[in-house]
Amino acid sequence: MLRFAAVGVAAALALTACSSGGDKGTQSTSTGGATSAAPEAATIKLWLNGTDTPQALRDYLVSEFAKENPGSTLVIEQQDWNGLVPRLQTALTSADQTPDVVEIGNTQSATFTYAGAFKDISDLYQPLGGDKLLPGFVAAGKADGKLYAVPYYSGARAVFYNKDMFKNAGVDVPTTLDEFTAAAKKLTSSKVSGFWFPGQDWYNGAAWIYTNGGDLATQDGDTWKGALSSDASIKGLTTVQDLFKNANHAPADSDSNNPWVAFNAGQAAMFSAPTWARWSINLTECDKKVDPKDTSDAAKAKLADQQKCNEAHTGVFPLPGLTAGTYATAFAGGSNLGISAKSKHPELAKNLLKIIFSADFQNQLGKNGLIPGNTDYAASMGDDVYAKAAVAAALNAKLTPAAENWATVEGDRVLEDFFQKIATGADIKSSAQNTDKQIEDILNG
Repeated sequence: MLRFAAVGVAAALALTACSSGGDKGTQSTSTGGATSAAPEAATIKLWLNGTDTPQALRDYLVSEFAKENPGSTLVIEQQDWNGLVPRLQTALTSADQTPDVVEIGNTQSATFTYAGAFKDISDLYQPLGGDKLLPGFVAAGKADGKLYAVPYYSGARAVFYNKDMFKNAGVDVPTTLDEFTAAAKKLTSSKVSGFWFPGQDWYNGAAWIYTNGGDLATQDGDTWKGALSSDASIKGLTTVQDLFKNANHAPADSDSNNPWVAFNAGQAAMFSAPTWARWSINLTECDKKVDPKDTSDAAKAKLADQQKCNEAHTGVFPLPGLTAGTYATAFAGGSNLGISAKSKHPELAKNLLKIIFSADFQNQLGKNGLIPGNTDYAASMGDDVYAKAAVAAALNAKLTPAAENWATVEGDRVLEDFFQKIATGADIKSSAQNTDKQIEDILNG
């Protein structure tokens, strides 16, 4: 099924090969040997993206893998989300460069699945959780009735807000999308964005499209059609443009990365991100200036006080829907995991997936604010306001279209360019029609 030429990402395969360790951060290793499933000891490589997976969980994987596969080694390499698609296109076609197990964004999963980049792991479906696995993520990892990628975690988006700014402006937590827009405008001043909304942030912008009944693209038989110019999508995009213009000072040419930076500095009253962003919130007035290398009890006590202060001044709620008591259909961020078709050690790679889907590791994901791939362990997220907001947002969340070539839409930054145009005041209808044509050309090959 290795038909990379059949997908829209084929052109990128001609790119100069980057090293398998390119753009990596910290590297973790451990040693140990083979099990009956993996008779020969070997080193396998896991690519994890960004910093979503905490170091403690990485250390756990390295340790458990060594323990369960004596003589073998797990190496974890961190990749940057930016530019990930072309790096994967290069690495996954090379037996010498490929990671054995790879984390891939759920929106990119369908393309690499259809391209034959991953091994068939249908036999692991039941052992890893069966119908308890996040269904939308499973669908994105299937092709021709077989399973090639499984859900790692979901990061449903919620809205973080500064309680003091709300109180001083006399603003209550909104219960509808219209109330949200009104609140964002009221909270905006010459120096503060009521809602921090970077111009290229289609991840959050998609919520207004979805909630109003629109979509990014729809399938009609074997043909894909762009859906940004539909009446429903235009309705949502009109509100998005209103927020860009009247409730926001974020740069039009910036993306959704690190929205808490402006929030921490008092430059934003609200921002939207997966609920694990709580660990990145550190308001100026709460910062204890603790040296991250200081592991003393005194430093730990300061950090605990700092966290209490941040949470005392910060609230969180799911983006509301069109009517009170409902939630918006937010974009469901998160990742899938696949075993490279070029892996030389597929049995060891399967053993690693079994560790990742163990109760212990799944519960650790939840405790770190990530919705586990196996929903049986969602309770591990706890019952505080952050966990409740994450679960509420996830109940109505939606993925991008499960199209074979969707990763190319993202790799070409089609949606970033479109939303940036909207942010700079471009005509919504004509811009949407032009972008629909781009999407159709890509998705239909």
